Amino acid sequence: MFRQIFTSLFIPDANAEQTRWFNDLQKITTSPQNAYRLANIFGEIDVRHLLKHVDVPALVLHARDDARVDFTEGQELASGIRNAKFVPLESRNHILLGTEPAWDVFLREVRAFLGDKGG
Repeated sequence: MFRQIFTSLFIPDANAEQTRWFNDLQKITTSPQNAYRLANIFGEIDVRHLLKHVDVPALVLHARDDARVDFTEGQELASGIRNAKFVPLESRNHILLGTEPAWDVFLREVRAFLGDKGG
């Protein structure tokens, strides 16, 4: 049940095959106990006070309707980094799907950020 809820938060627009894949991935990569521990500890991590020390260009991409992490958190992260570029993505998925328009925007922005002229 936990895996299914977790999946629906990370990729709400997934089809049945994608949902099954992500559920299976969770099942083989961690135990239920570790999944529970990780879910709890991630909520306690706060690095906002360190953002002012990041002195390199940064790219922050965030889905507008992300069900897992609120959009304003992505904006806050980018605004705390001096040389950050924030790119909103039109998606509900925390993990983008290759079939959605936001995927193409994601690829274009990452390639431009990395200086990839061939992409």
